[in-house]
Amino acid sequence: MEHYVDAFINAFNGTVDWTWKSILFEVPWTTNYFWGLTVISFAVWLLEIAFPWRKNQALFRKDFWLDFFYMFFNFFIFSIVISGFYKVLEILFNNVGVGEKSIALLDISHWSMWAQLLVFFIILDFVQWCTHVLLHRFDFLWQFHKVHHSVKEMGFAAHLRYHWMENVLYKPLKTVGVMILGGFEQEQAFIVHFFAITIGHLNHANIRITWGPLKYLFNNPVMHLYHHVKTLPEGRSKGINFGISLSLWDYLFQTNYVPEKSGTIELGFPDEEKFPKGFLGQLITGFRKK
Repeated sequence: MEHYVDAFINAFNGTVDWTWKSILFEVPWTTNYFWGLTVISFAVWLLEIAFPWRKNQALFRKDFWLDFFYMFFNFFIFSIVISGFYKVLEILFNNVGVGEKSIALLDISHWSMWAQLLVFFIILDFVQWCTHVLLHRFDFLWQFHKVHHSVKEMGFAAHLRYHWMENVLYKPLKTVGVMILGGFEQEQAFIVHFFAITIGHLNHANIRITWGPLKYLFNNPVMHLYHHVKTLPEGRSKGINFGISLSLWDYLFQTNYVPEKSGTIELGFPDEEKFPKGFLGQLITGFRKK
């Protein structure tokens, strides 16, 4: 038992130390997600200012600061809180023979770095697409996912407004996605993570981008805005446009829907009037009786 307690404390302290050193520029830029997130956010916000899609939307839109807080809460504060638990789980799995390479289905150790990153990106995105679909298909998961859909005016920071339980759901599945790739050099994964953050920010930004013919491959702000539409089209009550970075999966599984590109649609969900508006209320939503 003492072994697990020590592992928990060490993991917690290590995450706190890593986060603080990131803020002070004392970690390599390739792993400095604090300033990476900050720089990407500021760059996309400048694009919103320079090329606004919905020109009547305020610069500091509705819930701007709430979403800004969510960005750093979900990316850093929650990671600090939960880090010890994940380390204990890792030890428990190792004790029963479930290690990093125990379920590897594909050995890519001899592939080039860019080929490894491409496969990692595609598998990771597909795992997240499947998880996103589940968040809409099952009511008890939807109660948590409502936090993300409570956004009423879209902007870059809405990308990371989501309930902390989504971290609990996404991270293990993403870990499994990595584990099936035997020999993957995870030191280079920062390239995929920064790319995914950028695409996610752009998808939520007040910018009209469709990527031309590449819209069938990459998700975009027009497509994702309709994912947040309040009144779903007939026969699509469980959602549309589930893409994270790639739109490919929506076109393959016929969950795509973009009828027009005005950007003036109402966002939200039918029973949003009763939904908590502040962070603390949203923090415990999903656990309370309806």
